[in-house]
Amino acid sequence: MSFFQIDTLIFEAINQLSVSLDALNPLMRFLSKQAEYLFYLGIIIYWFAGGRENKKMVIVALAAACIGFGAGEVLSHLFYRDRPFVAMEVHQLISHAANASFPSNHSIGSFVIATAICLYRHKDGILWLPLASLIAFSRIWNGVHFPSDVVGGALIGVISAILVHQLVRHWAFARKCTDACLGLYDSLWSKAGLPRSQNQSSRID
Repeated sequence: MSFFQIDTLIFEAINQLSVSLDALNPLMRFLSKQAEYLFYLGIIIYWFAGGRENKKMVIVALAAACIGFGAGEVLSHLFYRDRPFVAMEVHQLISHAANASFPSNHSIGSFVIATAICLYRHKDGILWLPLASLIAFSRIWNGVHFPSDVVGGALIGVISAILVHQLVRHWAFARKCTDACLGLYDSLWSKAGLPRSQNQSSRID
């Protein structure tokens, strides 16, 4: 049995749950369509409610997201794959354009942010990583991604976040760029007559 046959069988088993466990469909629709905004809201709250380390975390998450989405765009052209609802009969619970299925951008985005948070705030990561996993799972449940699409997206997100985090920790140029971003923010914030960021040490943990 080939990889794609196994992938399809797993997809069918999960997608069929939308019929046998249809009471969960509203939750799965929410996870697929609206839950990603919780990550965006979380990033905003971490930036404004926390100190300097939180801001470094947000910068890492945003930089990693750029890398992750860029890699995903390249891979979607190199390994183009039709969406499940294009390739076969599925139970499709949400609408979606019939574009490339691999990799899942929802998985990339949610796992980039969840991993970045986990690297800086380990206890918070216990909440964000399961949410990212549920979002990825819901994309299969709702019939818009194969399992390999969301697993691939998750790996891209995790690797991108770890890569940027390590660059910021160990590469002087990356640290200087991060500190320059924070310095510019502090300068603009001060010109607006507002207090500067907390914990202004330039060291990046």
